[in-house]
Amino acid sequence: MKILVMQDSDIRNRVASNLRILRKQKKLTQFELAEKANLSESAIKSLELAISYPEEKTLSQITEALDVDVVKLFMPIGDSFKNNKSNTTQLKSAIADNVRDYINEILKDFI
Repeated sequence: MKILVMQDSDIRNRVASNLRILRKQKKLTQFELAEKANLSESAIKSLELAISYPEEKTLSQITEALDVDVVKLFMPIGDSFKNNKSNTTQLKSAIADNVRDYINEILKDFI
């Protein structure tokens, strides 16, 4: 079985792309989403351009404003992917590994 490993830049690009797609599906401008999420427009622009990676609170604000589960920001959006369980499982595993590494890195500062 091929293991899919996502780099930080891959994750940032996926979140950026999905955020833009989800925002447009809801027919919101960056400004409108920013207002709805209680964030600045520049924060939304920065995320959609994959310049920055959102903190947990920011993810929560955005997903609440878009009325979507946070997983929607990380998973590929499209019909072709839905039918491929192998890729879905590999991607979920890669995301879990990246999240686990991220959390372990943060916890190092507190241990």
